[in-house]
Amino acid sequence: MLADERWKQIILTTWQAQRRLLGARKLWLRLRREGHDIARCTVERLMRELGIAGVVRGKRRRLVDIDPRETRPADLVDRHFARLRVNQLWVADFTYVWTWSGWVYVAFVFDAHSRRILGWRAATSMTTPLVLDCLEMALFTRRREGADDFTALTHHTDAGSVYTSIAFTDRLVEEGIDPSVGSVGDAYDNALAESQIGLYKTELIHHEGPWRDVDQVEAATAGWVH
Repeated sequence: MLADERWKQIILTTWQAQRRLLGARKLWLRLRREGHDIARCTVERLMRELGIAGVVRGKRRRLVDIDPRETRPADLVDRHFARLRVNQLWVADFTYVWTWSGWVYVAFVFDAHSRRILGWRAATSMTTPLVLDCLEMALFTRRREGADDFTALTHHTDAGSVYTSIAFTDRLVEEGIDPSVGSVGDAYDNALAESQIGLYKTELIHHEGPWRDVDQVEAATAGWVH
């Protein structure tokens, strides 16, 4: 329905403007205050269709996909992260850091065998170019050390829209890398990457904050990675 598509855009824009925090009730009240004549049940229904939700107290804040692909790569890992050598499996994920200037997003690529960080990037928006840059850094790191063939490599992520985008998947295929994406809503589908990022948050972000801006986070992350 054309009306639904119009409301979806308004709902999504308002939800993003409120730092992706509002659930259906608070978002409905916000829309009413802004002059939009929309029913609460409509807001609830369209938020479900968009795949967005408010934060839940006591739960880890998790960024919601707002541009999912109709099809995505299969899960080639199935939670089995152990590998006998490097460059068999890379896992990737990102996290968020609150700064006085707003959210900063930090993406990583890890080698599953060595647990080494091969690539990382920080930015003020969570977009496909951020994770692409992170991948390019990982490829550069391995090429500098003599690797020139990635056809036996699997690259695994969760089902985030930036990782299932056409541009990102095509870049993996271009290098001969097998893309792998975990199942939606599975807390363990990318457990290795989440574990490593948890270490980053504990040892650096929560230990040394508060943070001023993306430049400060980037400089500190560089030191921690090194």
